[in-house]
Amino acid sequence: MMSRGMRFILSFLVMAVLISISGVALVYFLGSGGPTIETNSILWLRVPDSLGEQEADDIFGLINQRDTVLSLVSTLRKAKVDERISAVVLIPSIAEGLWGKVQEIRDAVTDFKASGKPIVAYLEYGTGQAYYLASACDEVFMTPTSPLNLIGVSSYAVFLREALDKVGFQADMLSAGDYKTAVNLYTETTFTPEHREMAQSLNRDLYDQLVAGIAEGRELTLARVRVLIDDGPYKAADTVRVGLVDALVYEDQLIDGLPLGSSPSIVDYADYRQVTLPGEDGSRVALVYAEGVINFGTNGNDLQGNQTVGSETLTSAIRAAREDAEIEAIVLRVDSPGGVAVAADVMWRELDLASAEKPLIVSMSDLAASGGYYIAAPADVIVAHPGTLTGSIGVYGGKYVAGETLEKLGVNVEVVTDGTHADLFSPTTQFSDSARQAVQAQIDDTYERFLQVVADGRGLSRDQVHQIAQGRVWTGRQAYDNGLVDELGGLHRAIEIAKTEAGIAAETPITLVTYPQPRSFFEVLRNWFGIGVARGALEVLISPYADMLKDVLGPLPLGYVQGAPMVLMPVR
Repeated sequence: MMSRGMRFILSFLVMAVLISISGVALVYFLGSGGPTIETNSILWLRVPDSLGEQEADDIFGLINQRDTVLSLVSTLRKAKVDERISAVVLIPSIAEGLWGKVQEIRDAVTDFKASGKPIVAYLEYGTGQAYYLASACDEVFMTPTSPLNLIGVSSYAVFLREALDKVGFQADMLSAGDYKTAVNLYTETTFTPEHREMAQSLNRDLYDQLVAGIAEGRELTLARVRVLIDDGPYKAADTVRVGLVDALVYEDQLIDGLPLGSSPSIVDYADYRQVTLPGEDGSRVALVYAEGVINFGTNGNDLQGNQTVGSETLTSAIRAAREDAEIEAIVLRVDSPGGVAVAADVMWRELDLASAEKPLIVSMSDLAASGGYYIAAPADVIVAHPGTLTGSIGVYGGKYVAGETLEKLGVNVEVVTDGTHADLFSPTTQFSDSARQAVQAQIDDTYERFLQVVADGRGLSRDQVHQIAQGRVWTGRQAYDNGLVDELGGLHRAIEIAKTEAGIAAETPITLVTYPQPRSFFEVLRNWFGIGVARGALEVLISPYADMLKDVLGPLPLGYVQGAPMVLMPVR
């Protein structure tokens, strides 16, 4: 019989859950009324450390809306024409990372400035990328005690070969493409010539973009910005002396110093994003997100914490947009380093069918590399940021071999097989010569297929694609120069092109229909009480170790088909 104390605890837990559900329901159903915006308002816009593409599709996402690139950019574009907004204070809280999303927001800042309204940046802490974004504003302010770590662009590569050799652990990897460096983490002790060449090329181009952006925003010469970067990092007072920052102020001093007359109102981004202006509905354009590592099945997260885009989810979304007679064009927003080659090909097929019926425009975010480029290939127009990482047209595959490690630990593994290659993916032995030849043939075949997909999509020959492929990663600007990208720009530029391709007049408003379409409140709730709770508990247990898993497992993540050729670019 259940004890009295246990019954009390269970009753308390059930009551707590019911109260929580009621609270969420109230937030969900009653929280859409929108705030009242006063005239002479200052929009307080914080750019968070982590920005996604899609709203979080879970119960917590219903309570706290996730900041997305589209919501931030749309908010700035809305504030540009809203007469009640007199100024914007932009707070870049971003740490060092990839460049596409930062450039998307930076372009939106530049667009806002055309309104003639002031937009100022307030650096609470001065990182290099935060300053790059801030430099697009009319003025840059910083807290009086913050350093400014404007020191250039760097990247790093970790090589584990010697460490793994010491414990008897091997990575039996094969690849197609001299620049397909995902496997080098395990197979090399230092840079190969191709790896170093590619890393230096990417680093230099991103550095040049950083310099050019700051020079334009702060009205300095390129040479002067290079000197300023070489002289960094800076103490707070020195940033004003050298002209990188206009003044060191606290938040209250910043507001008092804005030339907006008496008693301006402050409106927070979280509130203002709920505001809808008249005339925002119109022709329907689909916005389809492909965000995460490519795999089979539905969208979710793998056991390393990586977001995944599932072939089932994406193909269903594309098919729905294609078959909806009211959808006049499709914009595919890609933020993916690639993944399982076969899953990418399944996605490609549905996108190819869609492009035959409706304009298909691809907008590349931070990443559209390897499998991320594969699915972009059928597009009528590909748009990328200058700092997008793309290309990586190559393939790799293989397995981990831990037989010697297990032997050192006193673990004996016996195998019984029927079939010459039945133990092909055994974790205790390396590939035999015939097995290695068979796996390499699969990888080469996948690479040839990849080349043909790109050649057909870009109107190039197989050999022309091979010259710029071989696993090599390019910045968006480099990809534009070599023909892998049609135009440099962001998501809103891609939407403008989609309107043009669909014959929608430039001045005609549109309604963006997002796919995968968000689940209803009750669908989210049902999932949360089903597999969601169990999966959430597992993710809580694993999350402290997610970064370690990413670094150790590298290009062969958990939760993917054993032995499947991978079209994936490692991100570190």
